[in-house]
Amino acid sequence: MNRVSLCHWGAIVSLIALILLGTAWELWLAPLRPGGSMLVLKVAPLLAALFGILRGKRYTYQWSSLVILLYFMEGIVRAMSDKGFSATLAVGEIVLSLVFFVSVIFYARLTRKR
Repeated sequence: MNRVSLCHWGAIVSLIALILLGTAWELWLAPLRPGGSMLVLKVAPLLAALFGILRGKRYTYQWSSLVILLYFMEGIVRAMSDKGFSATLAVGEIVLSLVFFVSVIFYARLTRKR
């Protein structure tokens, strides 16, 4: 497996895992309100990036590298402020967003035209 496909698959797996984590977190695992909250809509930008990432579109990799920093920041804030299981989920969000960020940055770098 070459470096480009490794970055591509790293971005795909981490993005899908982040979508699943964000949805489960806000609906079932540790929602802000019992029964779920509208904060589940935070995964909408990730869903918008999903099809471009799956198809390997370089432009999507570029703009999603900026968007993912919002999820990294949310993870940092909630890991520091939340207690219990929600803080653990926040650490998972931090890890997944970092894996995604590194994958998309290297993919964009490796696929640029020289």
